[in-house]
Amino acid sequence: MKAQKNTKIMVTCALLTAISVVLARFLIPTPNEVTRFSLEAVPIFLAGMFFGPIPGALVGFSADLVGCLFSGYGYNPLFCVPPILYGLSAGLFRPMLARKTNPLTIGLAFLPAIVFGSILYQSWSLAFVYGGDAFEAFFLTKLASRSLQLGITFVLDVLIVWLLYKAKVFSSAKLWPPVSGAQKPAREDG
Repeated sequence: MKAQKNTKIMVTCALLTAISVVLARFLIPTPNEVTRFSLEAVPIFLAGMFFGPIPGALVGFSADLVGCLFSGYGYNPLFCVPPILYGLSAGLFRPMLARKTNPLTIGLAFLPAIVFGSILYQSWSLAFVYGGDAFEAFFLTKLASRSLQLGITFVLDVLIVWLLYKAKVFSSAKLWPPVSGAQKPAREDG
């Protein structure tokens, strides 16, 4: 039984990784190496939400690594931190999400990865790699533009996860709510 559960987790995580790569690299245009608008964080977030922080972080890392193989920009390990944080953050917020799955808890679970990873850290990383002598100006410009871009993406990410939850997609796939021996399932009325 444990082998079946582990196989289901691995297969689901591989599928979520593939969906993230498709959402990041193929469905949403990337105008250049430093600007990208996509919904790639949703499958990474779901991996953390369903299976915990380690599988979520691994899905984030894998999606970033595999996605870079399909882009013309190559792989830079500096840029893999934000995708890892999406899975890690969702996994750390998993107990709270299991108690009450609603837009507020979903938003709270997304927020650390967006603020600390995608906005602050990624703006710094982009400035470090591409800013050269204009590091500070590049950083502040990226910080402003990424704050606006990711503010919009944040709302869309939360809305997508919430709508999938309300449509009972997760419970139909037997992925959510998490159920263990003594744990009660999360309320469906959210």
